[in-house]
Amino acid sequence: MSELEYLIFVAPFAVTALLIFGFKYGSAAYQARARGAAEAAYRDLAQSAVTGQSEANARLAAMQAELADVAKSLAAVVKILEAVE
Repeated sequence: MSELEYLIFVAPFAVTALLIFGFKYGSAAYQARARGAAEAAYRDLAQSAVTGQSEANARLAAMQAELADVAKSLAAVVKILEAVE
């Protein structure tokens, strides 16, 4: 068996091994990028949830203050009505 025949016989095995390792590396790199993108999306979602919760808390506090003002006004009206009777 000559050198050329030997190289022709061995080259497909070597190329196959290199392709397998290359695909495995490429797959790992793709998964790492996808995982990073998913984590960034989760961080953005969590941040928007925190922002929404703080806005809801601020609106609730404003409504409670307004309700307290209405209760004061109603108490004053009741006092006036009781004085009229």
